[in-house]
Amino acid sequence: MSNNFVEELQWRGMVHDAMPGTEEHLMEAMRSAYVGFDPTADSLHIGNLVPIMLLAHFQRAGHKPVALVGGATGMIGDPSGKSSERNLLDEKTLNHNQECVRKQLSQFLDFSSGQANQAVMVNNYDWMKNFSFLDFIRDVGKHITVNYMMAKDSVKNRLTGESADGMSFTEFTYQMVQGYDFLHLYENNSCTLQMGGSDQWGNITTGTELIRRIGSGKGYALTCPLITKSDGSKFGKSEGGNVWLDAKRTSPYKFYQYWLNTSDEDAEKYIKIFTFLEQQEIEALVELHKEAPHQRVLQKRLASEVTVTVHDEEALENAIKASNILFGKSTDEDLKQLDEATFLDVFEGVPQGDVLSSEIENGLDMIGALAEKTRFLKSNGEARRALKENSISVNKVKVTESFEITTDSLISDKYVLLQRGKKNYFIIRVV
Repeated sequence: MSNNFVEELQWRGMVHDAMPGTEEHLMEAMRSAYVGFDPTADSLHIGNLVPIMLLAHFQRAGHKPVALVGGATGMIGDPSGKSSERNLLDEKTLNHNQECVRKQLSQFLDFSSGQANQAVMVNNYDWMKNFSFLDFIRDVGKHITVNYMMAKDSVKNRLTGESADGMSFTEFTYQMVQGYDFLHLYENNSCTLQMGGSDQWGNITTGTELIRRIGSGKGYALTCPLITKSDGSKFGKSEGGNVWLDAKRTSPYKFYQYWLNTSDEDAEKYIKIFTFLEQQEIEALVELHKEAPHQRVLQKRLASEVTVTVHDEEALENAIKASNILFGKSTDEDLKQLDEATFLDVFEGVPQGDVLSSEIENGLDMIGALAEKTRFLKSNGEARRALKENSISVNKVKVTESFEITTDSLISDKYVLLQRGKKNYFIIRVV
């Protein structure tokens, strides 16, 4: 192989641990490697981006990526890094989620070129569903001792942690099921490497152990560090919870903003991990950023690259337009181009008041719009003073007392944005 996959990951800070011989194994020929994805939601989130990038770099280095959707393991629950059991899903929901996950992965991986290293997606439910309990404990279970399983950090942490509930037998056997996945893919898909976060090391090495004991072969393991934020808060979470890859769950505007708001220290780390930019270009961007940190060159490039990869160019343009509405100069035309969801995201937390559609159709005077009908301002007198001071805008355009709000003023046929000064906003919602 011409591209050194492990070397590529190392300069990006994406290697936590690798089994001896992994790099040499990958340099000999095209190999197959897999990463498992949890299908308990119909969207992946940015916490999944690191394993996705592992597979993407793997394919770019000429190897064959296998994306495993854990339909079977999703019915059990992985104890790694968890303090309690997860909710279990039915088959129909898992199938729906799998299709959604495939669509999102196809933004990063080539599933359809017909090349030898074309990515494939597999579901461990397909080979686990007909496996009886007795067959499993006879053919697989006898090869791994309880002592071996108990020594894993994921098990020890749950048994000695603060949770008094301990750990169910179901979750205890999780590493055996994941280990069997690796054996199955080794035997049926020539898969010799499993990758994942550093918290997966115990589960992955159970797989390499099964390959050695049952398959009489050699499996390899590579893990990446768990991503943290410099302020100690959890990566991938915003105030509203997970930052999802699905535009319906997290709008491209909010997605873009998440990356844009990254600290300088994190941006320097993230741009290596979450983009495909070459080392030389990243080093040049880092130097540029150090010369003028206030211009946030790193954050802007990071946010742009990740938004385009996960969504597309149009989504990025709209996200930048939406950002400029709040933080830069924009017109009422820019506002009216926003879809309802993005408009509400941009002005999240801004107070709202309802006005009847009939009042808008007849033309709503500014005193009524500012005071009597909305209570945005306390009194008619305050509204008149603010208008005389030229501090009132409707949809980002300065207005006088003679202006009337009509149906032409509506954003998404439903909203009007009032503004006093630079930062005092109010939304009229037409009902």
